[in-house]
Amino acid sequence: MITCKGRSEILRMERAALIVQEALAECVLACVPGATTEDIDRVAAQGIKSRGGKAAFPGYRNYPKTLCISINDEVVHGIPTTRRKIRSGDVIGLDLGAIIEGYYADAARSIAVGPVGAEAEELLRLTHAGLCAGVEAVQVGGRIGDIGAAVESVARRKGYGVVREFVGHGIGTAMHEEPQVPNYGPGGKGTIIREGMTLAIEPMFNLGTSQVNMDRDGWTVRTKDGKLSAHFEHTVVATAHGPVVLGFGRYAEGRLVPGAPALSEYPVAASATPQHAVPSSAASPSPGVAASASASRTAVA
Repeated sequence: MITCKGRSEILRMERAALIVQEALAECVLACVPGATTEDIDRVAAQGIKSRGGKAAFPGYRNYPKTLCISINDEVVHGIPTTRRKIRSGDVIGLDLGAIIEGYYADAARSIAVGPVGAEAEELLRLTHAGLCAGVEAVQVGGRIGDIGAAVESVARRKGYGVVREFVGHGIGTAMHEEPQVPNYGPGGKGTIIREGMTLAIEPMFNLGTSQVNMDRDGWTVRTKDGKLSAHFEHTVVATAHGPVVLGFGRYAEGRLVPGAPALSEYPVAASATPQHAVPSSAASPSPGVAASASASRTAVA
């Protein structure tokens, strides 16, 4: 069932989303060569707890950690471990969720640790641009398919693979609610977007094929051809004034700021951590569960 949230509910989700964004910012700063992915998970757990939130991922479908951290060819749902160390040149996806008073928020961002090649930089930049395009398509009276069509149009500029097995989702009193939000079209199809709908939009672009494989751990998803992947996500609410991204102070009593925030509005601005984050020239991101989508089966991310 699709639910539309009232102001008090969305304000709780805004608080949860702010916690996620601030904790993710601390994870970005902790992603230095030599750190283990388990180290970053501890930063995420403390970041949520210290702000009065509850981590959303631990125990969800038996997921064992607070953070999903996916490196290079890993698309989503990488499990932190003491055995995996971060290296200079890695492209890292960080995906995190939090709960406040029973309401969820979910976000992700991808970063580069140290210098990376031009192809990787452009993949990061355009995946974020795909997220922004998807956000802008959240218009009351429009269709869910408009979001996917907008995201996919960005990927097509460079011939990137758009992951189809994992999609965005509704979010609110559960991590994954209806409707599913694919990262591909066609536009003009699917559920009508209504005021108060809250959606997690999360494009995953691959440098090569769109096809993915699942690791033996039952969680880690990686590109079939071993090429790089990037992932960004926002929790968004549809309002009569346009889409509002939660977690950036854009939804508050007496204040609505529609549209997608620029990278400079993230708690850790790109320009503040050039060795870790998406290049400042960039234009303005959970554990999966099986779900049905028309005649096929896919999974929400």
